[in-house]
Amino acid sequence: MVESIRTSKLNNLSSYMIKRFILLLLLSTTQGLFCFGQNTDLQDNIRIRLELDQPDVPLNVLQQELYAKGEIYHFYSNRLFNPVWTEKGVLTELAYELRFEINQSKFDGLNPQDYHLDLINQFFFQFESNKKQATPNALDDLADVDLLLSDAFFHLAAHLEVGKVDPKKLAGDWEITTKISKVSYPDLLKAAVEKKQIRQTLETLYPTITVYKKGREVIRGLDEIRKQDTLNWKAVKVSKTIKVGETHGGIPNLRERLAFWKFLEPYVFEDEKQYDSTMFLAVQKFQQRNGLEPDGALGKNTINALNQSPTDLIDKASVNMERLRWLPDTLRGAEMILVNIANYQLDYLSNRDTLFSTRVIVGKKYHESPIFSSAMSYIVFSPYWNLPTSIVRNEVMPAVRKNPNYLSQKNMEVVTFSGKAVDPASVNWSGKSIPYMVRQKPGATNSLGLVKFMFPNEHSVYIHDTPARSLFTREDRALSHGCIRIQDPATFAELLLRNNKAWTSDKINSAMHQNREEIVNLDRKIPVVLLYLTFWADSKGQGHFRQDIYDRDAEVLEALRD
Repeated sequence: MVESIRTSKLNNLSSYMIKRFILLLLLSTTQGLFCFGQNTDLQDNIRIRLELDQPDVPLNVLQQELYAKGEIYHFYSNRLFNPVWTEKGVLTELAYELRFEINQSKFDGLNPQDYHLDLINQFFFQFESNKKQATPNALDDLADVDLLLSDAFFHLAAHLEVGKVDPKKLAGDWEITTKISKVSYPDLLKAAVEKKQIRQTLETLYPTITVYKKGREVIRGLDEIRKQDTLNWKAVKVSKTIKVGETHGGIPNLRERLAFWKFLEPYVFEDEKQYDSTMFLAVQKFQQRNGLEPDGALGKNTINALNQSPTDLIDKASVNMERLRWLPDTLRGAEMILVNIANYQLDYLSNRDTLFSTRVIVGKKYHESPIFSSAMSYIVFSPYWNLPTSIVRNEVMPAVRKNPNYLSQKNMEVVTFSGKAVDPASVNWSGKSIPYMVRQKPGATNSLGLVKFMFPNEHSVYIHDTPARSLFTREDRALSHGCIRIQDPATFAELLLRNNKAWTSDKINSAMHQNREEIVNLDRKIPVVLLYLTFWADSKGQGHFRQDIYDRDAEVLEALRD
């Protein structure tokens, strides 16, 4: 099989034939001068092939490009061009282990075909067939499979360590710094060969957070479910929310899916198209499990979640495994603040234990909260809200033109950039902009609430309280201009200031109800990471899926599968 592929491709590539002819000529010359065994012949084959390679031409095996050209040269020259994946002309157990790990990369959300899997399988099939027939494997084939497997190792290692997709090339506001490799892949392969451990070596490249390995197991489980799946997953569409007692043509499919995911046991129903009370209870369980408001109503978000097949969920999980590989090294720290925008949740972690979780409100779709990392350094109690220029121009100025009392009604004032008060009546509100700041005074109606938590960044995004407390009960909480509104700011402030005994809960409460700002510097900088994870696995290995509120998954998935 491999030989037929080789023959057909060589017929159309004269340059390749010339290089192969020179290689064979050189090999025959060295064999005439010296009496070497097959391994030495294979060394020469690999050496001369690399020596004949042209700098401006991709290194290839049967015209399939090898990606890690530099690593291949480094690795083989350091081992005097000795083969690594065969011994005495046959494949080693280590070669089979690498092929297995390439297949297993699908549980990392990667595409095994990216690592020459088809061609590797063809070589393995050929070698196994030769073994049955007691036919020696050709030197060219032995050299090819060695280079192919090494390149697969290097390429897979790079994707596991830093990710396959560069977030900077994606649309949208991804501000996660592209990770730079800290590992020498030739040295890594050398260690793997010496220890005879491919899997354990590759695992050292995983993100250090435990959810990554747990996520692999969730995908593995979904893959087994996918193999048994016989359902029709055509999307059920609704124009309005379906409530108990109502009928809809999609109810039979939805009932079937609830049973498929083990939320509903088989039962006898009177009308298959009626949304009955038994199904209602199953829907509540499904909603609870998927981070939806457990009201039992079949609304847009619940229907969308029920439309997701095992294959869809594998794709969603794959996208987020890639996002985990992008995460900065700050996640290895003992203390951090994580905001998962897609889950509308903030978690405060210390020594990898979650000390505090709370609901948050994030940016609207047209004011998306950016994805980035920074460090929290201070807290502002009873803050002013300095309105962004865009809000002053687009919202405040038109409002003042219609209602001269707008500023006083909103507890706002006009000040110079040095903080000096300006009479609003002296300001020209009919122009395109004003040369002043507009700010909202501290108080219960302040849009920032009673406290804000600052981590300086170019997006002017921070975490803050809000007077609109009722919004936290909503299922969709993409409602802000981009900042993160937090449900329980007082408890959060108390945890952040716990090292300072002077800041008791009473003092914090008092500071949150002043008529002036009070800035408190933290005694350490705490990493803040804004994430966008529509899937993750918890410490028990349970998978969690969320709505793609900013429609960002499809682009990453396309790049992953490309």
